[in-house]
Amino acid sequence: MSSKSSPALQRLVLVTGPSGAGRSTAIKALEDAGYEAIDNLPFGLLERLFSGPVLDRPMALGLDVRNRDFSQCALLEALDLLEHTEGVAPELLYLDCRPDVLLRRYSETRRRHPVAPGESPLEGIAQETDLLIPIRARADVLIDTTEMTPHKLRSEIERWFAPQTERSLGLTVQSFSYKRGLPSGADLVFDCRFLSNPYWVPALRTKNGLDTGVAAYIEADPRFGVFFEKLTDMVDMLLPAYIEEGRSHVSIGFGCTGGQHRSVFTAERLSAALAQKGWQVSIRHRELDRRAALGQTKSGMTGARNKDGQA
Repeated sequence: MSSKSSPALQRLVLVTGPSGAGRSTAIKALEDAGYEAIDNLPFGLLERLFSGPVLDRPMALGLDVRNRDFSQCALLEALDLLEHTEGVAPELLYLDCRPDVLLRRYSETRRRHPVAPGESPLEGIAQETDLLIPIRARADVLIDTTEMTPHKLRSEIERWFAPQTERSLGLTVQSFSYKRGLPSGADLVFDCRFLSNPYWVPALRTKNGLDTGVAAYIEADPRFGVFFEKLTDMVDMLLPAYIEEGRSHVSIGFGCTGGQHRSVFTAERLSAALAQKGWQVSIRHRELDRRAALGQTKSGMTGARNKDGQA
């Protein structure tokens, strides 16, 4: 099979290889890279799958011995069918691994081998290896995962099948109040309570970090400039390292006492700086969003009471 690329073609990556070599990790990496991923699709459904219009994104199919109608002949016939299917550009990714490492992985997980569930994993590995010899010979891309961690495998998958000109890491930046606890799932959390607090300025108390007056007040704190410079330097260093580790998303939180002034302003500043550098950033202000939702609920309740003529 040869790799093809055309706007009119459906890019299709077929992922196979011996059980335990990392197929599930590869499928997940492709899914995170924007592929529509289907695992263990029966071979009999392949032709129907591509009978419709070309999808607007690439597709990945996981094929292995757990497929309902799997056999050596069935897989080879499926490859031949896809090679000759109009509008489809198939690429076969074969994940290989040394038998001794596969055996170790099975020993660690204590799973039965799908080829020989009633026998030792070693026997199943040997049978599956023989079964896949002609499939391995058809591979467009062969990756040996023997010495790879899951993170390294994800990175290798992205290098082969998800080259991007823009950043491939999604970022969420959020503000929060320490009174209501840390946001769940936050990877990096920074405490902004050391900065001058606009709450103690009567004219700024009811405003928030989106207000220009609040922003000017916080920026005037001589500690903010130093803090923000060191913050951005650290984040610039960490984000590429997260990508190398196989991460697809990182959440950064900024907290202050009420989640209204300092954390909101700092989150906004970092989001703007990251977006300007080309990162994909979404921003959330937990306490402001919560108050807005409560305000809408109260407004709706008041409107209902007024409409009904009740006090």
